[in-house]
Amino acid sequence: MEQAPAFLRGMAADSTGEARTDIQQRAVVDDGIAVQFSANTMSAVEYLRSRNVGRAVIERVLLEPARRRSQQ
Repeated sequence: MEQAPAFLRGMAADSTGEARTDIQQRAVVDDGIAVQFSANTMSAVEYLRSRNVGRAVIERVLLEPARRRSQQ
């Protein structure tokens, strides 16, 4: 299994291991992606961590854009 980047190690994993589907969490993640685009990845990671987004979600949305959910 591949190890997460250093800046993501030690973050709390999602308690359920499942993707969040609620609107508020989706808005936070969308804002985090916007922060990554306008600033940098580290700023986006810190933004998402400060809003209690789980490590797995942060890794998926910031490091693997192809795995993001489609916009509905």
